[in-house]
Amino acid sequence: MSRDPLHGRGARTNASGRYERFAREAFDDGWSAGELTPLETIVTPEFAKTIISTNSSPDISFDQSINPYRGCEHGCIYCYARPNHAYVGLSPGLDFETKLFVKANAAELLEQEFSKPSYRPRTIMMGGVTDIYQPIERGYGVTRALLEVMEKWRHPVALITKSHLVIRDIDILARLAERGLAKAAISVTTLDRRIARVMEPRAAAPHRRIETIRMLADAGVPVTVMVAPVVPAINDREIEGILEECKKAGASAAGYVVLRLPLEIKDLFREWLEQHFPDRATRVMTLVRQMRGGRDYDPEWGKRQKGEGPYAQLIANRFAKALKRLELDKPRLELDHTQFRRPLEIGGQTDMFAAND
Repeated sequence: MSRDPLHGRGARTNASGRYERFAREAFDDGWSAGELTPLETIVTPEFAKTIISTNSSPDISFDQSINPYRGCEHGCIYCYARPNHAYVGLSPGLDFETKLFVKANAAELLEQEFSKPSYRPRTIMMGGVTDIYQPIERGYGVTRALLEVMEKWRHPVALITKSHLVIRDIDILARLAERGLAKAAISVTTLDRRIARVMEPRAAAPHRRIETIRMLADAGVPVTVMVAPVVPAINDREIEGILEECKKAGASAAGYVVLRLPLEIKDLFREWLEQHFPDRATRVMTLVRQMRGGRDYDPEWGKRQKGEGPYAQLIANRFAKALKRLELDKPRLELDHTQFRRPLEIGGQTDMFAAND
């Protein structure tokens, strides 16, 4: 039997983005010559003009963020960042996970931003859109370069990832955390390797994420576990089990988000359901619509993260009960914004929290 050319990819198709003049759709007319070859990942460096993004959404816990990569090789089928690829004329489907962009000058831009006399420090979230530790970070190292800038300027930073690669930077994160300048969130969607393999095909396996929480916590980095997304009839039964394992590993807080299906994601997700869970596809979408007022998605602030209705309330109640039992219901940790210093004020650009306090 021939190998699936889409093995290791989340999406099954590559429909045109919503801004394209003409729609393209693959069609097999029976004349294809030979087997399809697996898709390759193509990375394009780009030189951004700005690096800090801001938002005013009341249901997001941060108001500024940095995302050094566009597109994500993890290939998570549910990723709410997929529709962003349409802005550059690419598909939110397979293009999103195979045609990636790296902001090669990210660290330089951050230095420039911090150098402005008008800049005032506020916690920067790294990874609020695509994963800052996706596989290509091993070669490009943009995330580590950004953390080095954060450390040099004593700037508070939070990050979210589902990759074990974050452990590579545990030296910087531990030093920042010791000063109250860093915290991490690890996304744990399922403990079932079979589900993880098809839902998040190139992300770290569940046991590696638990190990990541343990190593960060042991190094003194505060860790929140994010059960995100909660997918009805797929991983919703695992909420308590995930929280228990993460608590054992050292997580000190937790949060969750229910499945979101904006724009092109709803069609990609349905294709994925029919491919991997045809026996429960109808039930999954029925429960999704119960939480979204009869629609596939409701973008209204205050509802988009948690949903509404009886099923959404059931999830909320279960989560709250588990948090209380496991003592994970702590207030959100605030980082220290008062230590921000320009490098010359702390003894030169190579001084890393050393003796010149």
